[in-house]
Amino acid sequence: MITREPFEYPENASRLECLVLAARESMADTGRAVLLGVRAIRMLPDLRRPKARAEFMRQMYICGIESLPVITVVALFTGMILAFQTGIELRRYNQEVYIGSAVMVSMLREMAPFITGLILGACVGSAMAAQLGTMTVNDEIAALEIMSIDPVRFLVTPRMAAMMIMTPILSFYTCMLGTLGGGVIGTTQLNVPWAQYMSNAMEFARAKELFVGLVKALIYGIIITTISCNEGLTATQGAVGVGQATRRAVIISFLLVLIVGYFVTRFFY
Repeated sequence: MITREPFEYPENASRLECLVLAARESMADTGRAVLLGVRAIRMLPDLRRPKARAEFMRQMYICGIESLPVITVVALFTGMILAFQTGIELRRYNQEVYIGSAVMVSMLREMAPFITGLILGACVGSAMAAQLGTMTVNDEIAALEIMSIDPVRFLVTPRMAAMMIMTPILSFYTCMLGTLGGGVIGTTQLNVPWAQYMSNAMEFARAKELFVGLVKALIYGIIITTISCNEGLTATQGAVGVGQATRRAVIISFLLVLIVGYFVTRFFY
């Protein structure tokens, strides 16, 4: 069984007892989420079945195509803001010609996967938690288990595979669009020729930065899917519980994207 019963503190419990019980419940949720993510990844070969492929393609459309408008706007203006703020400081030293390298490296290594993770956590992750949470409180998950249909294989694995593929792709798209937005600011506001901007950007776009950015995006996709699906599948208490699960999924995803991003950067550099 994936679902859980509502957690309640015992009557007349002291603050220390409540703290210990809350820590125990948090550790149990963490372990449950990790096991869910591992099971979903282990079941990825099952997507070769025709019906599973259809659901997988539908999830790719939801994760990728439907997120493009928001990612496009955010990526473009992030690159423009980054180029403008960096260019203002570099102009003090007559080095504004190097804004291309600053924008490209920043977007490749950190900003592109970070932005993509936040947007997908807010748009896609919340939708996953709400959808699975509604199915859980309406006993649809229990019905699947009664019919001997594994909810992880049927619901979580297609979403996991779609996010593992689309998050790195969207991260690369974000990086390229942010770099173009920075080039527009460099050309129109900082008097940096377009050819010189792109030359500096491509000169410092090393393979390691691209690799680190794609690895981060892949990890973010796994984290967002695992947290969102776990919160949805363990939702309780009807519509109120679905709302709480969705809120927890977004908050935890945001925090883990920040924390894991630091440790991945620290590991490679």
